[in-house]
Amino acid sequence: MTAVERCQVAIAGAGPVGTVLATLLAQAGIDVVVIETGEDCAQDLRASTFHPPTLEMLDQIGITPMLLDKGLKAPVYHWRDRQSGEVIDFDLAEIADVTRYPFRIQCEQYHLSRALADGLAQYPNARVRFSSRLLTFNDDGEGVDLFVETMTGIDRLRADFLIGADGANSIVRKWLGVEFDGFTYPERFLCLSTELELADHLPNLALVNYVSDPQEWLVLLRVPSLWRILVPTDGTQSDETLRSDATKNGIFDRLIGNGADVVTQHRTLYRVHQRVAKSFREGRVLLAGDASHLNNPLGGFGMNSGIHDAFNLFEKLLPILKGQANNHDGLALYDRQRRTVTHSFTQTQTKENMALIKGGQDDAHQRRREAMLEIKQDDTRRRAYMMRQAMYQSLEEAAAIT
Repeated sequence: MTAVERCQVAIAGAGPVGTVLATLLAQAGIDVVVIETGEDCAQDLRASTFHPPTLEMLDQIGITPMLLDKGLKAPVYHWRDRQSGEVIDFDLAEIADVTRYPFRIQCEQYHLSRALADGLAQYPNARVRFSSRLLTFNDDGEGVDLFVETMTGIDRLRADFLIGADGANSIVRKWLGVEFDGFTYPERFLCLSTELELADHLPNLALVNYVSDPQEWLVLLRVPSLWRILVPTDGTQSDETLRSDATKNGIFDRLIGNGADVVTQHRTLYRVHQRVAKSFREGRVLLAGDASHLNNPLGGFGMNSGIHDAFNLFEKLLPILKGQANNHDGLALYDRQRRTVTHSFTQTQTKENMALIKGGQDDAHQRRREAMLEIKQDDTRRRAYMMRQAMYQSLEEAAAIT
């Protein structure tokens, strides 16, 4: 066992949530160590949408200009009826009075994580430890002892607080024994990426498209170098079958008619969950991001809500670390605000989005289409809908919780 490394905050996970929180802490003068199992920030293909309030938050740490430079501005997004070709469009320019970023930015999340991890090197009070796996920890009420496996041995760290931002399979959450309630969708989601310009084959295509269909719904997302096509698949079929050329060809045959000619750069399978941890805080150990909540990707809320966790937690944690708060009431408030809004907004809204795009038997698909048209045609309801989809409502709900 090597000498004990001391820090004020240890963060497990160098994804978007962990690196955002670490940057906030480092800029505030807090000693922070990020522990990451991988050799680098994971190049996760799932999250790629940054909503307006998230861009405003990230401006506080100076990273939004990079996202604007690398990403694509998507002010308009579509709900499309695959059978009829009907398009119901929503333009975030309508909420330009509440944000200086009335658009989504389409940019893969690893660009954010990588840039922030690199940026932490400029702070003498911050360190990112790649190729380091958190084995276990002990909260003794005065601090947290962490045991970290490296290539050469096991290191011990002592921190005032530990933040688990280590994803869906969080070792921090598992050691805490916190239940992760919810369910897993029976479908597995297949994400295909291609350099083929889909807009050349599909008229009036936005950068973000939710394609509703009772038989095979789709999400079509443009990121700077690729189109990403998200499709539900039969969860009982083998990985080999679902990633096969035959499956790929069939999906593109139905989409644009020449599936065999389409070259894909990635074929990624994953399960989709709707789960929330029963507690986001146990003593001096806290959870954030996917470690504390998971939801389906429809609406692009997952990564954004995790970043919102990070900013909320920073606000509550900093006064304690600076000696300006004598108790941990703020951490209990973090738990109440973020856990409550995860249930009331993120989980509810993503389930509704899934139901809408999935369609259904009988006249369910038509009823949902009519409901979307009613929203589109009513100025008040349309604005409220866009504020909700842009995640302003979720932040207002959290702020109202005391």
